[in-house]
Amino acid sequence: MALYPESAERAVELFSRLHVPDMTGQPTMADVCREWVFDFVRSVFGGLNPETGEQEIREYLLLIPKKNSKSTISAGIMLVALILHERQNDELLLLSATRETANTTFSIAAGMVRADPDLSAVFHVRDHLKSIEHRVNDNVLKVVSLDSNSLAGKRASYVLVDELWLLGGIARAESALQEAMGGMASRKEGWALYLTTQSDEPPAGVFRDKLQYARQVRDGEVDDPSFLPVLYELPTGVDYSRDIERAFELTNPNLDASVSRRWLLAEYRKVEHKQDGGLQRFLAKHLNVEIGLALRTDRWAGADYWQSNETPLTLDSLIDRSEVVTIGVDGGGLDDLLGLYVVGRESGTGRKLGWAHAWCAKIALQRREQLAPTLRGFEQDGDLTIVPTVGPDIEQLAAMCAKVQASRKLYQIGCDPAGIGQIVEAIQNAGVPEDKIIGISQGWKLGSAISTAERWLADGSFIPADQGLMRWAVGNARVEPRANSILITKQASGRGKIDPLMALFDATAIMALNPEPMTKKLALFSL
Repeated sequence: MALYPESAERAVELFSRLHVPDMTGQPTMADVCREWVFDFVRSVFGGLNPETGEQEIREYLLLIPKKNSKSTISAGIMLVALILHERQNDELLLLSATRETANTTFSIAAGMVRADPDLSAVFHVRDHLKSIEHRVNDNVLKVVSLDSNSLAGKRASYVLVDELWLLGGIARAESALQEAMGGMASRKEGWALYLTTQSDEPPAGVFRDKLQYARQVRDGEVDDPSFLPVLYELPTGVDYSRDIERAFELTNPNLDASVSRRWLLAEYRKVEHKQDGGLQRFLAKHLNVEIGLALRTDRWAGADYWQSNETPLTLDSLIDRSEVVTIGVDGGGLDDLLGLYVVGRESGTGRKLGWAHAWCAKIALQRREQLAPTLRGFEQDGDLTIVPTVGPDIEQLAAMCAKVQASRKLYQIGCDPAGIGQIVEAIQNAGVPEDKIIGISQGWKLGSAISTAERWLADGSFIPADQGLMRWAVGNARVEPRANSILITKQASGRGKIDPLMALFDATAIMALNPEPMTKKLALFSL
């Protein structure tokens, strides 16, 4: 349970004596905490080698649903760290996206000090500065919001990052965390503790990166003894809807204590049939079910079937499995994505296979800072390429089109007629005949292709690749009814990008014509 029991038990003894300030009668942690809490405390402080003074586990990530006493536990851990810390004039940081979020943990820690006369004699709580200072060695526990300017030069040995998921949408979060963790490089006893619930949007940025890494360590894909993940998630393949009560038991270690079973079940019944994303958000916060697609009331109907149809797929495997292939291309200005979508009709089954790629220039990350962490994540996945400036993006897109053409399975490439001059020229220069590049009318005229893609998804005949980029684009799409048609536009979809999805509709418009395999055409021609 702990690498070094001596270090662990000393911390647990102190932790157990702390009072819970916001409970009636202010009981001690020993009175109210379940054993899993003490085990977690043991793992944090039991990573310190008492002989060398070196902390061998440097990072911890606790992913736990709401109402499982996360703030109380974290306040206690940081207060114990402040009590045990032997260095002088050092800082311990309570860090979050906003000062208000970190203040919750600080308020509990301050209440713990005030509830114990011995601690009140040792520590000075300064509410106006949101700090707790050690009267003897001048160590201080303080609240800091995620602002790289305020974090510059920090030399903290211990850092608690509260609600890590909130950092996912902040462009400067990664550099700010590096500033906060900088002191650990010269402090061998230091550690960082990330506490979080699941995000109420598809994970992005530093939260996505840390969570993915934690899962890799947990699953044995990465060997990193300095990183300890504690993730309260449903096992793979477990369907929460078959036994929701059992699902709550698996993911909420404080069920029937700080978490009311009756309340969870009642709230679940209120949202289980909601189609506006309310069920997703509830599951994210109370079961740690990751949101893959953001569902809205005005969402595209195909979004309801997208994730369940996905399969691992590459461009090469799509080409190999297909008898005929169509391609869609869509892109806008400098702050837009350039999207490519490839649709192949599978030999033998007639199912449609889909695969996407997108490009953006670095200037798009600067103009759309809120989207930068998300786009960086898609770059890591290999589904998005960030280019220094426009030009290389079109060349790379043209090369992919030429690859399909070389397979002798390309039927046609459909593009948004607006501003496609450079794209057409690049595709032709790559070796694709001019007559294979056509314009696809946009606006209400694209309604038929949108509806066709919906039907393919609903009947299971369209199998898209397992790509976060497309889940994001599909989740961003918003539908506007227009007379006898439907309309999906970039304007209606707000700041979220849908270019790869629009490219899908362009490719669908061609594939819906049921083109003959090119090899069959060539055979007829040779006769």
